[in-house]
Amino acid sequence: MLVLVAPGQGSQAPGFLNPWLELPGVADRLGAWSDLVGCDLVRLGTEADAEEIRDTAVAQPLLVAGALISASALFGDEALPAPHEAIGAVAGHSVGELAAAAVAGVFGEDEAMTLVGRRSRAMATAAGAAETGMSAVLGGDPEAVAARLAELDLTAANDNGGGQIVAAGALDRLAALAADKPERARVVPLKVAGAFHTRFMASAVADMEAAVADIKPADPGIRYVSNADGDVVADGSEVVRRLVSQISRPVRWDLCMETFSRLGVTAFVELCPGGTLTALAKRNLPGVARAAIKGPETLAAARELIAEQAAPAAEQEPGS
Repeated sequence: MLVLVAPGQGSQAPGFLNPWLELPGVADRLGAWSDLVGCDLVRLGTEADAEEIRDTAVAQPLLVAGALISASALFGDEALPAPHEAIGAVAGHSVGELAAAAVAGVFGEDEAMTLVGRRSRAMATAAGAAETGMSAVLGGDPEAVAARLAELDLTAANDNGGGQIVAAGALDRLAALAADKPERARVVPLKVAGAFHTRFMASAVADMEAAVADIKPADPGIRYVSNADGDVVADGSEVVRRLVSQISRPVRWDLCMETFSRLGVTAFVELCPGGTLTALAKRNLPGVARAAIKGPETLAAARELIAEQAAPAAEQEPGS
């Protein structure tokens, strides 16, 4: 079974959309989406430096745009089965959930881009209301890490599996964590603008509730695995509800990977800008074939993996 995933904030890099502009129609799509999100995706994805694209209001639209463009390009090969036939499950890490929902058919690409524009601005505003941030906590005894975070009133905003937790909260509390860390743990400050997926994002949740009020979602045409708890969500309205609530709730990517394993994942493809989630899969899903889409030159390996996964299924069809 093939799992297709979309990466979250922090995966962007300067110029990562540059090679995609060589594909027919991409510049026009990015131009149209720029109007929807309120920023110039072409310039930001090709010319802006790391500091400029670190801005939440910029990073999130860039990431969803990159995932959607790479998904379209991936399945633009007529030799491949249609996405709903080739993909066994989809998921996205944090803002990547918007791209995953669009791939699953919950709403269209333009709706996904409109929503990410609203989400990114709301989260940037919420982040500016207090001095907060996030730090990766790597290793250490899980119970000791949890106890230390509770002691400092920090939230485990991301659990990425394999002993990788992202703590979030006030900057002075994160500094205290780094100064007196749990035994055998490393603490690495992350270059993000605020404490995402915590109570500090409450105002952004309210904004997104208004943004989705007129959305008429379809039920996913592909299994949709939710960040909230790793559950497969079959109802489109519930997918949208979770997309809103997850802004202030932890990302449980560890539980998503457990679900992939339970469903029988054999192949894992990460949309552009791929790499982060593929590395987590290498550590937590041993034996699973993997492909990370970075630029158009990496599409061939991903297509080959999809074709390999589709071949056994075709052999088992009646009459074959």
